[in-house]
Amino acid sequence: MAGLPDHVRALAELSPVEDLLLAVLREGLPGVPVQTLISLHQQFPLVLVRRDPTWGEWQGDTRFTDAARVVVHTFAPDPDGDEDAAILGEAVRVVLRDAWLKQQVYPRLGHIIRVDMNSAPRRAADWATATGPVQYADLPTGVTRYEAIYDIQIRRPRQRPFSP
Repeated sequence: MAGLPDHVRALAELSPVEDLLLAVLREGLPGVPVQTLISLHQQFPLVLVRRDPTWGEWQGDTRFTDAARVVVHTFAPDPDGDEDAAILGEAVRVVLRDAWLKQQVYPRLGHIIRVDMNSAPRRAADWATATGPVQYADLPTGVTRYEAIYDIQIRRPRQRPFSP
């Protein structure tokens, strides 16, 4: 976005929901990589956060709230990959809930005003349920993936996210 004029950047009132969730989860899960994309030589464990393109709403709310459905993938390597990915999925739920209940504000990103679990963490054997571009036809050997879906409501930041 470096090529956009400052006056255009300053118009944005909401930042991508993934940016807020990256901040929340990185703070709450120190030592575990939290990303929105998988790197070429990815190391595990990993939490992958993606906004689901099939649902989201903005209803012209004068309080400037945003709502999104977010898919959270947790990955863990063997020998305890299945158990570790499940535990990591539960840890994500706790971190999101706590950020909501504490109303933790993240500058220029906003804060979570509600979290609802739409689909509990469950083992996913491959990428068949993933949305967006598929990085792997199959999961890497020895890695287990769990997937959960959350509906998240966000209050916009006090300061516009991209203002100079």
